[in-house]
Amino acid sequence: MTDQTSRPHVLMMSEITADGKLTLRKGASSKILMKYMSHETELLLHTTRAEYDAIMVGANTIRIDNSFLTVRYVKGKSPLRVIPCSMGDIPLDANVLGPDAPTAIAVCEGAPEERIDALRKKGASVIIAGKTHVELPLLMKILKEQFGVSKLMIEGGPTLNWHMLHDRLVDEIRLIHLPFIVGGSDTPSLVGGMHINSENEMIRLNLKKFYLCGTNLVSEFDVLYTGA
Repeated sequence: MTDQTSRPHVLMMSEITADGKLTLRKGASSKILMKYMSHETELLLHTTRAEYDAIMVGANTIRIDNSFLTVRYVKGKSPLRVIPCSMGDIPLDANVLGPDAPTAIAVCEGAPEERIDALRKKGASVIIAGKTHVELPLLMKILKEQFGVSKLMIEGGPTLNWHMLHDRLVDEIRLIHLPFIVGGSDTPSLVGGMHINSENEMIRLNLKKFYLCGTNLVSEFDVLYTGA
């Protein structure tokens, strides 16, 4: 587990259906479900963004959702947008490369120079964090030390969520529950990644708060890491 003083405090925030799904089906944008959030919950999401120094999503989420990741529904400063993308191959017309807020793209040492140059020309900072892929513990350390990020929220898809939890980098989880069931064995859920082999590998949570926000139930957890 990384030293918590050497990385930002991390909140994972996501909307999920009653059966734990993030989208209607594999490859579908999460924006389809997000439009069913109550207005009060939209305000909660954007208020949370304004309270954090940085917001992170994975490159695949950018490709599918093309999110802005800015504060729009409340007053406040938009956070630094952080996108781990090992080869730097996110679309150059992605909304996160627009002028609405600062953006940092994390790549590995093997990312092509022409991609790095193109990202910099779009105004993004490029962080090299790993040799063959983005190493999230190293990225967290760089964000804290070089970008002054003390509080980071992630609105990731299942892959990023899994790697952040697997590397023990998430401190809190806040879930917005949507009263739908969508099903689908390959429909993305909150956390993807490798299957666990025993109950000893489960990541334990402590429920600390739950409340209605508009018509949506919101639950908040602390993440409890045990063992070596």
